[in-house]
Amino acid sequence: MDKTPQTEPRQSWTFSREVNSEIRRAAATGIYDIRGGGAKRRVPHFDDLLFLGASISRYPLEGYREKCETSVTLGTRFAKKPIELKIPITIAGMSFGALSGHAKEALGRGATMAGTSTTTGDGGMTEEERGHSEKLVYQYLPSRYGMNPDDLRRADAIEVVVGQGAKPGGGGMLLGQKITERVAGMRDLPVGIDQRSACRHPDWTGPDDLEIKILELREITNWEKPIYIKVGGARPYYDTALAVKAGADVVVLDGMQGGTAATQDVFIENVGQPTLACIRPAVQALQDLGMHREVQLVVSGGIRTGADVAKALALGADAVAIGTAALIALGDNDPKWEAEYAELGTTAGAYDDWHEGRDPAGITTQDPALMQRLDPVAAGRRLRNYLNVMTLECQTLARACGKSHVHNLEPEDLCALTMEAAAMAQVPLAGTNWWPGKSGF
Repeated sequence: MDKTPQTEPRQSWTFSREVNSEIRRAAATGIYDIRGGGAKRRVPHFDDLLFLGASISRYPLEGYREKCETSVTLGTRFAKKPIELKIPITIAGMSFGALSGHAKEALGRGATMAGTSTTTGDGGMTEEERGHSEKLVYQYLPSRYGMNPDDLRRADAIEVVVGQGAKPGGGGMLLGQKITERVAGMRDLPVGIDQRSACRHPDWTGPDDLEIKILELREITNWEKPIYIKVGGARPYYDTALAVKAGADVVVLDGMQGGTAATQDVFIENVGQPTLACIRPAVQALQDLGMHREVQLVVSGGIRTGADVAKALALGADAVAIGTAALIALGDNDPKWEAEYAELGTTAGAYDDWHEGRDPAGITTQDPALMQRLDPVAAGRRLRNYLNVMTLECQTLARACGKSHVHNLEPEDLCALTMEAAAMAQVPLAGTNWWPGKSGF
């Protein structure tokens, strides 16, 4: 007899293999999942935008004979010594503790060779990073770990961190296995004990208090250093407006694709807005206040290529910041360590248990043996090369649109491939002159 035909087994979209695996993990352990990195879900992103290159109605620039400038100055509003960068790409804040000393040194080396700045992160300033960073931004976080006025004065700018894209409204984590004697000494913590950073600053609760705090920081640094305010991408219009009201020189806006060293997976995947959705409201706030370009906007969260940079600038940003991409350039998740990733139960490209301190690449670890795997000189060169390529890509696209400076890119140079991207970026859907919500339609 013929067998009755069987239907192909069908996996539930709602209860996918990944969801079922997490349910089983939660049932077995009774604790939520902690990991590093940023959101892994697919959200509208810069890939959903295209440039409208010059043809007859626009005049392109010749790449080998006509200049396209890339420089940017941050902190022109109040600071006596604004930061002048050769490229509109900076290195985002990543702490010593989350990263090894060699990784911090490599970031400083690469940024300096490329003509840009790097940023400290929670836990204070290391000599490796200060010594190799021509321009270093000092993060001032709710935890105050490692904070001292002398280092504020040694920095080239100060970034007051109110929120982060991976966890707006949440604090940070550094688990005990990464709290070595050096890390503990810098943070005034016991060795080997889990550290949780506060989710808000202990000495102010709103924009009026923040204004007082900014004035205090300006007094400490003799009004020389630009003051950045970093916010997670949740309510970008109001947060940007309030940061400007409080006296910020620069607003750093971090979308949900921004990474973190360690936090709850449920937070990373379910809080905040995509970077693409955050830029236009922030720019609108600056324009409504008459502060666009006077207060600079730095966008971060999922920036990977020169095309991403160019699109962020076209939407109104002055610069971008990269974190995860910079770590990959250093050697994070390199397939050459695949055998060791497999021993950790993962694979190259998916390793995100940065909080465990067992990173085979020697980047997100405090283990002395693993740290030695990262050559900060070679890693710094790789980062320099990557930053140079991103800059060349951005220039190439700007020239194709007829721009002699990357900051001359504008929304009119873009179209969108999806309804969602068109609505978020407020640029026309390809083949039309319309986007969802456009007035007059």
